[in-house]
Amino acid sequence: MTPAELVKRLLAEQDLKYRDFHASLLPNIDKKSIIGVRVPTMRKIAKEFVDSAKDAKGAAKTMPKDVANFLDKLPHKYFEENQVHLFVVERIKDYDECLHRIEQFLPYIDNWAVCDGKSPKALLKDEARFLERIQAWVKSNHPYTARFGVNMLMNYFLDERFDKRFLKWVTGIDESLFNDDGRAECPTDRYYVQMEIAWYFATALAKQWDAAFPYIKGRKLSTWTHAKTIQKACESYRITAEQKEILRKLK
Repeated sequence: MTPAELVKRLLAEQDLKYRDFHASLLPNIDKKSIIGVRVPTMRKIAKEFVDSAKDAKGAAKTMPKDVANFLDKLPHKYFEENQVHLFVVERIKDYDECLHRIEQFLPYIDNWAVCDGKSPKALLKDEARFLERIQAWVKSNHPYTARFGVNMLMNYFLDERFDKRFLKWVTGIDESLFNDDGRAECPTDRYYVQMEIAWYFATALAKQWDAAFPYIKGRKLSTWTHAKTIQKACESYRITAEQKEILRKLK
């Protein structure tokens, strides 16, 4: 399947009602760039790309030229191409190839939906190097690169891989999104980064209360993110009633 054939395939799967609904969730991108294809279908297409790189016994071969061409053909025109792009990348098994393809693509992410919900598990093959890259991503001035980094910390490093230093990495993001005169580069993009920080800390409160709570008690986050974190935590079934009562007093 060539990149052009992929677009035709996506267009053939178009659901206009779903497109209109999804466009309402992505106010910062052009509706014309959204075809309207559901996530399971896009994942199926990505799987077909990856499966074409296997021989009859299921062994991985060199990435097919058409797949490589698709990953190299940036920027893409459609939102769904971007989604399929990362769905393909998350299925790559080789650490170096997976990391290369992610870093190649990060500058082109322009919305939360493409940023979130991805699982590049190959990067866990070298956790130390993975964390080095995450630390660089969360320091990025590109909002969705920063959001992607927080997403990786939330997905992979809030359980047995958790370390208190990750909380400090996340708290430093708010400041980096401002210009020298104190204005946000883009208020909408800033909102989506702050929302991710709030989700991260709400999840950290559920999984690592003793480490995360001092950041809320000490008001280490911006005013908006602090309030949103408490809201999300109080909506969580993983936070106890006693913990919620403590958080509500810190609004």
